[in-house]
Amino acid sequence: MSLGNNELVNAAVMRSYALIDYNIYNDIHKRHEFKKRIILADESLTENEKSEAIEIITKCYDDEKIRQNEGTKRICENCNQECLATTYCELCVRNYLRANFSNWTSGNDNIDNLIQECQMKTVAPRLIPEWIPYNNFKNTKFLAKGGCSVIYTASWNDGHFIEWDSKKRQLERFGNQAIVLKRLENVNNANQRWFGEPPFFNCEHNYDLAKNIVNGIRPKIVPGTPLEYKNLVMKCWDTDPSKRPNIGTLWVNMSRIRLNYYQESETNDQPEENNNVLKINRNIKSLKNYISTSKVYQFENLPEPRNATEEEIEAFYSKSFDLYIPDNVK
Repeated sequence: MSLGNNELVNAAVMRSYALIDYNIYNDIHKRHEFKKRIILADESLTENEKSEAIEIITKCYDDEKIRQNEGTKRICENCNQECLATTYCELCVRNYLRANFSNWTSGNDNIDNLIQECQMKTVAPRLIPEWIPYNNFKNTKFLAKGGCSVIYTASWNDGHFIEWDSKKRQLERFGNQAIVLKRLENVNNANQRWFGEPPFFNCEHNYDLAKNIVNGIRPKIVPGTPLEYKNLVMKCWDTDPSKRPNIGTLWVNMSRIRLNYYQESETNDQPEENNNVLKINRNIKSLKNYISTSKVYQFENLPEPRNATEEEIEAFYSKSFDLYIPDNVK
């Protein structure tokens, strides 16, 4: 979801998502109509703000229709083809991108092919991936240096794609945009941390780990994680699949957590401990030591999967990862 600059409008949009009962509004069309009703009934918004909020949720509705290939189609006034989006034509956008394939290159065929493939599946102008030449950045300034990279701030003169202009038949850009750049110091080392800390990062992925997981051991939740989010994660890890929340429940819970965050941040200063950026464990000396090649294990007489207690999980992380919890631990 791409929100605007009006915090009141943003809060109204988030509220419309948070109030959805997915058992009642069980498809994208019913949910869209419900969100519209919530926004139109919001007395804190002016008529212009209501229109802005509805425009935001309509763009998201267009995204969902294209992703799910579902909804009433219309005839585009430009290409005369059937399209699902109402605020743009996804076919015109893709044709425009295809016509510009020859106007850019990363210098690597594999990267070019990947970007082009993603562009041909794009669902919204603001979500288009593209290759950005470094010379498009101006006013590059050093910000900070970490263990595996150097961080810079810069200005991107054009900015990202933001909308489709049906009259000009072209994509429009955001305009001058402040961005953050990361320069890798050591690609091999940086790759270990690029996407965060993997589960059981310093434990050999072997038979013993598999037995521990069956016995309820789960990745350690980062200290400082909000309790409501932690509880949601634990439900997703339940050994009984029927007790795990479905995607609708996850969405509404995450929306409520987000909405609460926005509301609280408007009135209270966040505690200092929650303002700290969650840091990746720097004790990853050599992840390669813990990454094993794929192996096939024969599991016989496995116990019934169960949920480990917090004490058992804490005990697991306080001792060597070479040990595993016996099957008879209750």
